[in-house]
Amino acid sequence: GNHDIWCTDYLQRECGVILHREPVTIELGDKLFYLAHGDGLGDPDWKFRLLRSFFHNKLCQWLFSWLHPTIGVNLGLEWARRSRLKHEPGLRDGTPVDTYLGEDREYLVRFAKEYLSQHPDVNYFLFGHRHIELDLYLTRQCRLLILGDWITRCTYAVFDGEQLYLENYVEGDSSVR
Repeated sequence: GNHDIWCTDYLQRECGVILHREPVTIELGDKLFYLAHGDGLGDPDWKFRLLRSFFHNKLCQWLFSWLHPTIGVNLGLEWARRSRLKHEPGLRDGTPVDTYLGEDREYLVRFAKEYLSQHPDVNYFLFGHRHIELDLYLTRQCRLLILGDWITRCTYAVFDGEQLYLENYVEGDSSVR
């Protein structure tokens, strides 16, 4: 996700987790997937893009790592709080953050449609970032899914070899589709 950049290589080194910092296209069976967190995709705001490039800069990350953790964490939390109040879709007009804003206002939907026009073989776009649950047909052969979130709704995707589904984890339920 967009916050993983501050972990540098920790998750990979300590947990063996492979982080894909850029979108990847993979083929599973006869289906083509476009997988990405979604941060920055289709967002036309040049200020956001500039800030994002600053945060992804290795020198800036190295300088940030020299801050004491108490300072760094508090700075990050306050920055995130202010950013959400100012930039999260919907917050400015009182709409809950987890509300689907429609195809014309959702950056990830607009991005996927544009990408699909150049790469019509994609069957699934799978994103996070917006923290909404969305399963939207872009064409008869292509769907866009946004995972929701793993903290409150516990949503995840399951691919059975033919179809992709959104599921909700329920503690104690070990059944798998």
